[in-house]
Amino acid sequence: MSEHPAKILIVDDDRIILDSISEMLRLDGHSVRRAASLREARQALEGFAADLIVADVNMPNGGGFELLSVVRQAAPDTVVIMMTAYGTIESAVEAIKLGAYDYLTKPIDDEEFLLAIQRGLAQRTLLRENRSLKQQLDQRYGLDSLIGQDAAMARVFETIEAVAYASSTVLIQGPSGTGKSLAARVIHRLGPRRDRPFVEVAAGALPDTLLESELFGHVRGAFTGALADRAGKFEAADGGTIFLDEIGTASPAMQVKLLRVLQERAFEPVGGTATRKVDVRVIVATNQDLEQAVRAGTFREDLFYRVSVVTLDLPPLSRRIGDIPLLARRFLAGFAQAHQRPAREFSTEAMTCLQGYAWPGNVRELANVVERCVVLCRGRLIDTAHLPQKLTLGGDPSPAALLPDRISSLKDALEATEKRIVEAVLNANQWNRQLAAVQLDINRTTLYKKMKRHGLDRKPG
Repeated sequence: MSEHPAKILIVDDDRIILDSISEMLRLDGHSVRRAASLREARQALEGFAADLIVADVNMPNGGGFELLSVVRQAAPDTVVIMMTAYGTIESAVEAIKLGAYDYLTKPIDDEEFLLAIQRGLAQRTLLRENRSLKQQLDQRYGLDSLIGQDAAMARVFETIEAVAYASSTVLIQGPSGTGKSLAARVIHRLGPRRDRPFVEVAAGALPDTLLESELFGHVRGAFTGALADRAGKFEAADGGTIFLDEIGTASPAMQVKLLRVLQERAFEPVGGTATRKVDVRVIVATNQDLEQAVRAGTFREDLFYRVSVVTLDLPPLSRRIGDIPLLARRFLAGFAQAHQRPAREFSTEAMTCLQGYAWPGNVRELANVVERCVVLCRGRLIDTAHLPQKLTLGGDPSPAALLPDRISSLKDALEATEKRIVEAVLNANQWNRQLAAVQLDINRTTLYKKMKRHGLDRKPG
């Protein structure tokens, strides 16, 4: 008996073969349907989600090839095994080209047939697992994985969608912890290379000697310990995307090598002379100001223009405090599931603390704080007691985080800061004006006037 019973459809106009194969598969523990023609097979598939189909190539009024074409369009994960009494190499090759998993010749050997069924079902399981993995990757690295209602994030989303299907090099800039690696993966998943490799290299984590070998590979004997040829990350990413993080830390010598590979998609492995070419999409990231580095002479100008064909600027979390509740609740749900804890909520006071903190570690630091809360909290509500003291005791509140990016006058700075505070308190109280007015220690009329002056009289979304 099979350990994994499956739904199998047998299609053959020979009743004897149809009966014998069906009985064999039933004895092996499978759920079997039968069809003596293409028409019957189509009818059977309407109410029977077959995992595997065994079909004769030659039948009156439409044969196995026609059925194979129908199945490939309607249920591409269904495995199809073709069988015929008049097998030729040409017809076998044609069947495989059209998407058949296997091709058997009559008379059917029982052991060979059951082995083909077993392998076909294993292929079906693999296809399902691959599809599930792709769905998980889409959820984890789809555009929805980047959260934000802030105007700066809206520009980020627009740029990602615009550049995803292009092959241009992308430079992602932003402080540490803002999600540069996630943004790179989202670009990859949205583009035509989504089913090809995504290879990430932390350029700043390796010295030059190791980085060159890591990127371009090496040949046997290139250096002490190089006992065999080894492919580098560029070759591993061939056909897909390579993400070079911390590009600003590359030495002048490494910058020359990177410039060549970006221009020509060609390189030589360490210790080798043979030039290797690759087809890769390159995304680079930095937490440094590369334009300033160019002016300072520490980063090549020609390399800067090569990597910055499209620039994506990720804002620090302190500049998008209105997004903190969205991010915190997303992390809260994710960590509750990961740690198998019941669903929880943030208290109004806790959310206010989250929005009043400077977040020097940006989104990554927020995620760590939320995970800590999930682990420590035993009740339904996460309160200020579950937060690190630096959030509740005013540690590094950094008032500058509330300032606008550009200050033209004291009045403008005060207006911008007031708007950020009002918006933060409204978000923390789910835009309940009564609660927000109490927290701000003003009456509802005054709050409404401030909301209207700052364009906050309508709840976002």
